[in-house]
Amino acid sequence: MIRLFEYDAQIALDEGEVTEETLTVTFPNTAVLYLRTFKKTPDKMKYVIVTPGGTVQYDVPIMKIQTYSLKDMFEKGLLMLIPFYIFSHEKSFPEYNSNEQKLEELKAEYQIILDRLDELEQQAVIGAFDKRTIIEISGDVIKAIAQKYENVQKGVGDMMGGALIETEARRILNKGISETKKETALRMLKRGKMTVEEIAEDSGLSIAEVEQLAALQSMRSDRFRL
Repeated sequence: MIRLFEYDAQIALDEGEVTEETLTVTFPNTAVLYLRTFKKTPDKMKYVIVTPGGTVQYDVPIMKIQTYSLKDMFEKGLLMLIPFYIFSHEKSFPEYNSNEQKLEELKAEYQIILDRLDELEQQAVIGAFDKRTIIEISGDVIKAIAQKYENVQKGVGDMMGGALIETEARRILNKGISETKKETALRMLKRGKMTVEEIAEDSGLSIAEVEQLAALQSMRSDRFRL
């Protein structure tokens, strides 16, 4: 809790404003995420700050990962919680490890996560890097907390690892496709028989991308002549 206050105070100082002889600092709206909770886990913490001008106190909410469903995480945009969703299932690891049907149900939930992340990427809500990061951290967390449960590790952990490889393969494929389009456009530019608009239509690149390639091609030609 002391470390949390230090972070808040540093943010307040960094964003503080000085007007004439007055320093104004605004503390951020902070919340704490608990990955593991028990019956006695409170719903909030409290800061009490004693100053020469009086005492200030306010609550710091405690977020409990177990209270957030997958639906909540996606609908509320709490994607940073997804890697820690596995903590909601931690108490059931022994059952998942020994019951194949239960393990399949858990894997089905994680397939939903992967499918939803794909949808968000296709809709440009998140980027490829964001999706890769969520999947990678999810895999790391599962590996860390399911060390004693081999079937859980192989079942869900391997799913996330496979998705990570697939994401990287897709990135490489997309990069290859993009490079092929550029090479095609460059050949058309060198022939000099087509307009920028025609090249864009035939190569699959945007007009702006073709214009950029044309400018680079022109620079290379000028440098060669020099």
